[in-house]
Amino acid sequence: MRGKNLIVRISLAGLFILAPLTPFFDGGLSQTVFAASHEPVRARRGMVASTSRIASEVGVDVLRRGGNAVDASVAVALALAVTYPAAGNLGGGGFMMIRLRDGRTTAIDYREMAPAAAHRNVYLDEKGNLIEGEGSSTLGYRASGVPGTVAGMELALKKYGSGRFSWPQLVEPARRLAAEGFALPFNLSRALRNNRESLGQYPETKKILLKNGAFYEEGEVWRQPELAATFARLRRFGPREFYEGRTARLIAEDMRRNKGLITYEDMKNYVAKERVPLRTTYRGFEVISMPPPSSGGAVLIEMLNILEGFDLRNLGWSSSERYHLMTEAMRRSFADRAEYMGDADFVKVPIAGLIDKGYAERQRRGIHLDRASTSAEVRAGRPAGAESEETTHFTVVDSEGNAVSNTYTLNDSFGSKVVARGTGILLNNEMDDFAAKPGTPNSYGLIQGENNAVAARKRPLSAMTPTFVLRRDGSLWFAVGTPGGPTIINTVLQVITNVVDFDMNIQQAIDAPRIHHQWLPDEVVYEPFGMSADTSRSLEKRGHRITARPRYMGDAQGIMIEERTGVRLGASDPRNFGEPVGY
Repeated sequence: MRGKNLIVRISLAGLFILAPLTPFFDGGLSQTVFAASHEPVRARRGMVASTSRIASEVGVDVLRRGGNAVDASVAVALALAVTYPAAGNLGGGGFMMIRLRDGRTTAIDYREMAPAAAHRNVYLDEKGNLIEGEGSSTLGYRASGVPGTVAGMELALKKYGSGRFSWPQLVEPARRLAAEGFALPFNLSRALRNNRESLGQYPETKKILLKNGAFYEEGEVWRQPELAATFARLRRFGPREFYEGRTARLIAEDMRRNKGLITYEDMKNYVAKERVPLRTTYRGFEVISMPPPSSGGAVLIEMLNILEGFDLRNLGWSSSERYHLMTEAMRRSFADRAEYMGDADFVKVPIAGLIDKGYAERQRRGIHLDRASTSAEVRAGRPAGAESEETTHFTVVDSEGNAVSNTYTLNDSFGSKVVARGTGILLNNEMDDFAAKPGTPNSYGLIQGENNAVAARKRPLSAMTPTFVLRRDGSLWFAVGTPGGPTIINTVLQVITNVVDFDMNIQQAIDAPRIHHQWLPDEVVYEPFGMSADTSRSLEKRGHRITARPRYMGDAQGIMIEERTGVRLGASDPRNFGEPVGY
């Protein structure tokens, strides 16, 4: 989630701190103070937790009127394209995990796909160096993969919707928000202004998002007529209009005029896929997460399996010993991510080996309690068979216990910065999630291997990690996910261990300070005021390199079901401006 200055509420081992903040992200949301952690939002029937209260209210309205969690999720996803344009989208893609009340669980993969014209060296110049600026994998028309969000929502609704809501009914709230407008919140007003340099490079984007340079002010009613017209077409003609109708033609024509890669045929040939979720147990609790082309589930499970061999509870939540073990598990799992992960439709990914508990035991043997490993010495292991951080997540639980954990993205804040002419749709820059030059760090510093090289119609690797955790009786305990690029996986990891190992409720688990290690660069990242000087010195004595610049990570959204009462407990990350809504 690049691009956020935030209001943060964090509790640190029961000690509440009030202090000024230093922003992690630079995309425009303002952050000034800490406040104490608070109780999760309680509701007896249904709950939506997202980064936009308006979008959460849209989802809860669907639940109130008899829709299920999938119906509500489709409405929330479409509404976020209007109210949270930095990441909510029609022009991006993502992953939806669905768990039905009868225990059936599935994964909807609506990740973007590389256009047919893409190839391994598409982002290299004649000397084999990475292209920068316009024409690169990060900025402009050539940075976009074929969007999957509309197809993903269509697939989820057709197979798992309640049948009480039609596609037009779920599109209408987003259309109305775009046509009639909404009062621009401070955080979005500032984000648009702070991104004026990159957004202002493209005339359509400048007109729609920057008011042609006059800028939208806090509280001003922001209407998006081009986007409203797109939603009107989707409402009238159905989701395939996006891929075969006027919207698809408008995107393809704008691409052609600006030497982009996406064609009308690319749009027409996009398909969302249903996949089998990955599963493990952590201290007897079942964990269900996303399979490839997301790396999130496999890396999360490998880390949980490694940590299961250590008594984290007795080490203490804020101990240097716990931080040390978390870092070593992260280091090894991210080394495996770099080596093995990619689109399993194109390359062989040893998933069964990576998530095997026996493999985790072998990985665990290389961890020394008294000293750190170095990433130079830690390479990918040998299992059997061997994200912008500007993303957004929402979680929905309905009155019957159906649940959705959905993460979707444009990649960077406001994606490629391109609004396709005549559509109001911001397009993604998801092609940067491929290894544009294998072995060279991407914009998040991640090293990625040949398995994730660019290829036509391939889906780029992701870190998105929508996840369910079940109680020992098989009932849903909590659902969680987050944006944050590579920090996504480690954020979900720490929320899970905070709940399981340290008895936190879902809000406390999300509020708690986080650390991050991704193998390379070889450094421990921590959050401001989230690690004591004594702990930092203890880690450095073990050989860990601690970042010189702490920063905030993630924007988790979770829902927990209280065991005794069945009450839904909604939690939004204080690092951003989300707010759970229930009924």
